[in-house]
Amino acid sequence: QVQLVESGGGLVQEGGSLRLSCAASGRTISSYVMGWFRQAPGKEREFVAAMSWSRGRTRYADSVKGRFTISRDNAKNTVDLQMNSLKAEDTAVYYCAAEKDLAIISTGGNAYDYWGQGTQVTVSS
Repeated sequence: QVQLVESGGGLVQEGGSLRLSCAASGRTISSYVMGWFRQAPGKEREFVAAMSWSRGRTRYADSVKGRFTISRDNAKNTVDLQMNSLKAEDTAVYYCAAEKDLAIISTGGNAYDYWGQGTQVTVSS
């Protein structure tokens, strides 16, 4: 129903910034909750941030609150993740995900129906 492609990953030093983008095709993102998750080698996939545009709500993991910002670009049909003050522990593959818009934004990956291929973010110390 919707196809997702992430971009913007790369290598950055601690304290630096990156901006990830999730491009959606097939459907507009307005009817979905859009989320960002990340997974480091040997670890479970964890929630990073999500937004429900129709409900005007955002949600962030405590570990990124104040440093990361999720936003929407209607013209490009993308959901972006601005990452500032990056730390080594932010190193992971970052995934964009989408689910049908519900009343509550879920932090569990199993609630999301569509996933991108992931983009690597590496933060060096």
